[in-house]
Amino acid sequence: MGAQRSPLDRLLADPTRRDRITHVERVPARAGRRAPWPSWSPPLLVERLAAAGIDAPWEHQAAAAEHARAGRSVIIATGTASGKSLAYLLPAVEAVYDEDREGTILYLSPTKALAADQLRTLRGLRLTRIRAATYDGDTPREDRTWVRQHANYVLTNPDMLHRSILPSHARWSSFLRRLRYVVIDEAHGYRGVFGSHVAQILRRLRRVCARYHAAPTFVLASATTSEPATTASRLTGLDVVAVADDASPRGPATFALWEPPLTDLRGERGAPVRRTATAEAGDLLADLVVEGVQTLAFVRSRRGAESVALGAKRALSDVSPELPGQVAAYRAGYLPEERRALEAALRARDLVGLASTNALELGVDVSGLDAVIVCGWPGTRASLWQQAGRAGRSGQASLSVLVARDDPLDTFLVHHPEAIFGTPVEATVLDPDNPYVLEPHLCSAASELPLTEADAELFGPATADLLPDLVRRGFLRRRPAGWYWTRRDKAVELADIRGAGGAPVQVVESGTGRLLGTVDEASAHTTVHEGAVYVHQGESFIVQTLDLDDSVALVEPADPDHSTTARDVTDIAIVERLRSSAWGEATLSFGTVDVTRQVVAYQMRRLQTGEMLGEKPLDLPPRTLRTRAVWWTLSAEETERLDLDLPGSAHAAEHASIGLLPLFATCDRWDIGGVSTALHPDTGLLTVFVYDGHEGGAGFAERGYADAATWLRATRDAIASCECATGCPSCIQSPKCGNGNDPLDKEGALVLLDVLLKSAP
Repeated sequence: MGAQRSPLDRLLADPTRRDRITHVERVPARAGRRAPWPSWSPPLLVERLAAAGIDAPWEHQAAAAEHARAGRSVIIATGTASGKSLAYLLPAVEAVYDEDREGTILYLSPTKALAADQLRTLRGLRLTRIRAATYDGDTPREDRTWVRQHANYVLTNPDMLHRSILPSHARWSSFLRRLRYVVIDEAHGYRGVFGSHVAQILRRLRRVCARYHAAPTFVLASATTSEPATTASRLTGLDVVAVADDASPRGPATFALWEPPLTDLRGERGAPVRRTATAEAGDLLADLVVEGVQTLAFVRSRRGAESVALGAKRALSDVSPELPGQVAAYRAGYLPEERRALEAALRARDLVGLASTNALELGVDVSGLDAVIVCGWPGTRASLWQQAGRAGRSGQASLSVLVARDDPLDTFLVHHPEAIFGTPVEATVLDPDNPYVLEPHLCSAASELPLTEADAELFGPATADLLPDLVRRGFLRRRPAGWYWTRRDKAVELADIRGAGGAPVQVVESGTGRLLGTVDEASAHTTVHEGAVYVHQGESFIVQTLDLDDSVALVEPADPDHSTTARDVTDIAIVERLRSSAWGEATLSFGTVDVTRQVVAYQMRRLQTGEMLGEKPLDLPPRTLRTRAVWWTLSAEETERLDLDLPGSAHAAEHASIGLLPLFATCDRWDIGGVSTALHPDTGLLTVFVYDGHEGGAGFAERGYADAATWLRATRDAIASCECATGCPSCIQSPKCGNGNDPLDKEGALVLLDVLLKSAP
């Protein structure tokens, strides 16, 4: 590695940094466990794989392949680079090569890039009977006919299945009649509202297949999560077996958790501000480059990646004039030849340090690096391991460093390493029964084939209540044979599968008219309000106007040195309590609520330091949302006994609990919201709510209810382990609080949570 001492020793050479490392995990090397090829493996495929250097499968690949071949739907949930694709490739190729009846394969991926990558792999095997083709929005019209009539391995995405394949299933009849396997890659990505839509699209696919007397087996590939079989069953509606014992080899790894220090800067209400994760990552990158340790730093935005690279170059120029040239920032939008030049520079080690946006998940082939710096928790353990997996790919030792951002979840994680290195706690959360998701798919299903009473079993128990309502509102017509779609317009237009209902707001560059992207209507108020910094593929723009009537936000390119955060005020009313459990003097509940939110202002913070630059008011209408929430109350007797600032204590506990829920439900803190009050009109008690920010709910609050004791204990621990005196952004302050983080009481929140958890299970 070009150094006698280990990379970690180099980072700790400065004694003032020692206390920034909160934990070092040493992961020992693991030998791989091989299995023999299944007896039914196609000889030609085995021969081609041997030529590519694969002499035998790992045990998990063989086990999953055997389940699929036996007709059992299976999810393979193992680590990054563990070779999950071989598990579905084996039975898929065998089905196509079946002498009696050539089978077909449908491969679904969440992105076009992943499908294109799989297509390259398949073509590289040179198996003449496999006629593989992608079928997505970019497929030319004339090619689509060929794919429908001749391809036997079709690679597509849920959007095309929903909008094109299922509505015109009669044109796909010969493909669907022989469909043997449906492969769902990156299955952990199907979560929340999007995951719930995909779950209903897969039920529609199974229904259409049954019409052609086909019952395909589902093979899902996923990163490691908790309860993979349960999640896969919710997604497909079938019983699914899980294979989660990873038998692939890996080199020894060192993983350090790093917390930047508090600075003398003061933020809102005089709270201390931590040194930013990007400034810290820039220093770490420079130190590793000096030692010749080839390092990749993953940062959330392009601006952040450029800031890390710049910080590293600045530090390196003090050491030697040649060193800054060994560091670069990588972003989306590079031309193929630029990408190839970058790959070559990495392979030749002309480039030693690279800062990259993690949204890319690197379209570049960089593996076998010496070290990875992850700048801020990337949202899920799956993403963390995917990024850390870039180091030490070919079995050599590696270093990974997670640098915490100024945020309650990051704070908790660096002080509770078991949450990262222990058993996975995050479950992929989705709620296929959400009526706002199910209704449009019932209409789509009826337009594909008339619905009958028997379909209620497939689409779930909510179906029976929704059908009469859809008839009353004129979407479906009831006839003796079932429910029919009789309208002229297309039923599939009713579902915005990647949004959350409402017309999506188009984000348009004002100078050129170029459409940069869309934001679902529910998020527009907080992400594309006037003055917001909007980041697209790592490039920054500032929103000039948001026109809600025309559903358009006009933006212009800019290079601001600040970030913006919308602040909102919220009212909440309980519509129906669905479940509750008593915890001594406290009660935990889950149910339906009406949330009225109004974005009132936005705050600006300097990117480099996190320093508050000011706040500007906004004039936006309130939005009401019927959704699901988890809430807890304390009895009047208990609150009277407590000598506390009740509003401040409840408010602080609410903020921290919102920050920690993403550890248990695969959501972002922006997917959920909260309200706390010392006396709520519907309960007459001190109440703290955490709700799903999506119409009808996305399953996040339900997961919070199911895991409440563990989640709220983690919340208490996060507040207690932050070294600030009275509260800061790392524990109880929220960047989106419309009340200016006032009142907040850190000590009071700890007392309140202790009382709440006293009788928790």
